[in-house]
Amino acid sequence: MNIEPIKTDNDYLMALKRLEVIFDALVGTEESDEADILGLMIDDYEKKHYPVETPDPIEAIKIRMEEMQLTQIDLVDAFGGKHKVSEVLNRKRKLTVEMIRKLTPKLNLSADLLIHDYQLMR
Repeated sequence: MNIEPIKTDNDYLMALKRLEVIFDALVGTEESDEADILGLMIDDYEKKHYPVETPDPIEAIKIRMEEMQLTQIDLVDAFGGKHKVSEVLNRKRKLTVEMIRKLTPKLNLSADLLIHDYQLMR
């Protein structure tokens, strides 16, 4: 096993190719250990060079609604009315603490994500 640090995009691509080859190695083998280490190094490189931005709260809600196949009607109880659902999702009204408390378990989203500020549309 000869693992080199991932310093460049070329190193990254080579690491991905190697991981693809050894990904299904039997646990406890040298190749399995190599796959574990490569996976960690690749993850670290991706976080530094290809960061994924966290969606703003409204985008997060819309994404989760789509994943859970929910409509605006399904969120009326969390928002406190049909008009409030529409206003929040159309960025005309801010989320309130009470809305966040109800949305967190309903959509399985973290409150930390939902409390971030976002732009209202005028």
